[in-house]
Amino acid sequence: MIFDECLIKSQIRAVPDFPKPGVIFRDIAPLFHSPKATRMVADTFIQRYIDAPFSHIGAMDARGFIIGSIIAYELNKPLVLFRKKGKLPGDVISEGYATEYGEAFMEIHSDSLCDGDSVLIFDDLIATGGTLLAAAQLVRRLGASLYEAAAIIDLPELGGSQKLQDAGITTYCLTAFALDEQ
Repeated sequence: MIFDECLIKSQIRAVPDFPKPGVIFRDIAPLFHSPKATRMVADTFIQRYIDAPFSHIGAMDARGFIIGSIIAYELNKPLVLFRKKGKLPGDVISEGYATEYGEAFMEIHSDSLCDGDSVLIFDDLIATGGTLLAAAQLVRRLGASLYEAAAIIDLPELGGSQKLQDAGITTYCLTAFALDEQ
């Protein structure tokens, strides 16, 4: 299937003033209501990564779980979940990061990765980059390396992709939105 950016963008809902006034939230739920759009997103990522040299797929809580699990299944790779603080049972390691609203924490099971593992991490979008930078730190703390950070959407004006690149993390996004784009 040929990638159609206009179709993908048309399936992403803009929700003004959520979660606070002045913010336009990019809701990917409608994208998954369309089997064609879901298949297009999945197939595009699968084609990019089918022969790539990584061992694990990481998925960010919670919307990153959707696309990350599809790609992990299709590429027959283990799936590692990065969760918000307090959501994982057992032994975890935690990494703090700044958000637009304060500080948050990302956690991973301490036995999820080890030396020599290489991780491709997925999220629904890259905004300020905080969650993906925290995930990258957790990957490295467990002795693994980061292959790439991938997302459906980039919001380049918020600087997250640039921060990731400045940290030596390659990024790949299917589409981008300007902050004021409807």
